[in-house]
Amino acid sequence: MPPAQPAPTAQRGDLSTLRSLAPYLWPKGETGLRVRVVIALLLLVAAKVANVLVPIAYARAVDALTPHVGPQAGVAAVLAVPVALVVGYGLLRVASSAFGELRDAVFTKVQARAARRIALQVFTHLHALSLRFHLDRQTGGVSRIIERGTRGINFVLDFMLFNIIPTIFEILMVAAILWKLFDFSFAAVTLGTIALYVTFTLMFTNWRLQFRRRMNDTDQEANTRAIDSLLNYETVKYFGNERHEQRRYDASLAHYEQAYTRSEISLNFLNMGQAAIIAAGLTAVMLMAASGVAAGRMTVGDFVLVNTYLIQLYLPLNFLGFVYREMKQGLVDMEAMFSLMREDREVADKPGAPALPPGNGEVRFEDVRFGYARNREILHGVSFTVPPGKMLAIVGPTGAGKSTISRLMFRFYDVWDGRVTIDGADLRDVTQESLRAAIGVVPQDTVLFNDTIGYNIAYGRPDASKDEVIQAAKLAQVHDFVMRMPEGYKTRVGERGLKLSGGEKQRVAIARTILKNPRILILDEATSALDTRTEQDIQTALRGVAQGRTTLVIAHRLSTVVEADEIIVLAEGRIAERGTHAELVAAEGIYAGMWRRQAQAVALAEAAAAARDTASPLQEAGRKAEGDEETTREDLDSSSPMGSSAPASA
Repeated sequence: MPPAQPAPTAQRGDLSTLRSLAPYLWPKGETGLRVRVVIALLLLVAAKVANVLVPIAYARAVDALTPHVGPQAGVAAVLAVPVALVVGYGLLRVASSAFGELRDAVFTKVQARAARRIALQVFTHLHALSLRFHLDRQTGGVSRIIERGTRGINFVLDFMLFNIIPTIFEILMVAAILWKLFDFSFAAVTLGTIALYVTFTLMFTNWRLQFRRRMNDTDQEANTRAIDSLLNYETVKYFGNERHEQRRYDASLAHYEQAYTRSEISLNFLNMGQAAIIAAGLTAVMLMAASGVAAGRMTVGDFVLVNTYLIQLYLPLNFLGFVYREMKQGLVDMEAMFSLMREDREVADKPGAPALPPGNGEVRFEDVRFGYARNREILHGVSFTVPPGKMLAIVGPTGAGKSTISRLMFRFYDVWDGRVTIDGADLRDVTQESLRAAIGVVPQDTVLFNDTIGYNIAYGRPDASKDEVIQAAKLAQVHDFVMRMPEGYKTRVGERGLKLSGGEKQRVAIARTILKNPRILILDEATSALDTRTEQDIQTALRGVAQGRTTLVIAHRLSTVVEADEIIVLAEGRIAERGTHAELVAAEGIYAGMWRRQAQAVALAEAAAAARDTASPLQEAGRKAEGDEETTREDLDSSSPMGSSAPASA
């Protein structure tokens, strides 16, 4: 039966995102990283304690100095008491900064390891997702999600652990000290001002998030369009649509510009509101402190203490809007990345699945039914067997289901009904890694990595030696071509191998398949896009590769499957005919009709080419003479008094 469609993933909260992050900050089996986390937290507490004690040392130094200032005060009297306090003040400031820097230095490795592990896990999961996901995805959008998600992890860790939580801890400590030293009213006004500031900031920032989200959406849209356009550079040039692409990209940038402008203007108003709240709270507390000094309940040092505490608290709060907005966005970016990790794999190994057992490469399809959509079945009960070392060819019109068979063999999808086996093992019961290690493919459209020819050949088996790579290239008849290049095997092939011709790319694909040395070979329209001469050369190389291997050939050109041990003709997802080439031609069915049409087309093309190539100089002279005679006749007609309209009798 068709697979059930997965339910859409529900929007998860920020706490759920943080819970997803937590295991990476306390990794199992990583004792060294856990020790770093504990030390970083201890240093964080030490830094905040030192920071809270700084204003007290400063205030006591001011109090110690104040009574002695006067014309009778001697130098010794001025310096006797406050020296220790001033030195203590300086040491506390140094300690606060040093503990903070040591905390960052200790925790950096934990933070970097978490970002690395998550990014690697997302990358690995993307490779594990089904072909269906990758056919639907947008490369630019996915890459930007991973990029922003990784950056969001670093930002959230930096500001959540070392800004928000420490600031809350410091606020509570300061409120307790003010209550203990002076009066509850000081603590109440301080906490009230901070609460108003935080409430205003969070509400205003939440309102502003719509602009930030719009910025991200338009940025992702612009990035996707740019990458898509550059990847299809040749198509853009073929149709002369550079201006069209510029207009589309500029439209996305215009939307981004609009969202960015609104975001920045709203930020200006946020900063103004924050400044007003801070100024009002600071003024109120300073008036209370000044009143206390005037009444003799407080000293000048106490006045300085209150002022210093409030300024010290408000400095980190100045960035609260920025921190909250960026943390909120970081959590959104992280959630987008984590959602990729929760994407349904569709095709997954069974728990404890064994590797594909060794064998000679027998392939069997047993009453296989499959379709890409629930309401459209592609294969209707297809059954066939390819004995070890034999060649099976699958032909038929476009859309008959030929390439679907190769995708099922690689287990890019699971069959709905029936089963596919290799050497008796159901593909759903073995690991995908071992299955794909046993199969090599030479596709119609060979896509190469933007690296060297040597790297692309060695991709068939990355641990192969240089000599093995060269030997594979020789068997694929590509070695001589490579050696004619100035940089040899270090020649870069360009994006998707665009610097190479179709035949050269196919030979590289054959070479890396030879290097892989699979027991089963799939040739999926491997020569359909090539000219006749190149096709013949490639076919020679392919015959060498297929020697002794179980081979499945998917082809449009019937001339490439004449030597197959068995040919299957697919029509509308069913096997319409099967047999050898001679048997099918004699049967006068679908295959015979296809063979005659292709043979006639080839014969006409060869005849036309031969006629052009064998045209004699006399024939060329005759054509030229006929042309000259026609020109003379036209000249005579036009020079007569009657002109070219003279009657034939004239």
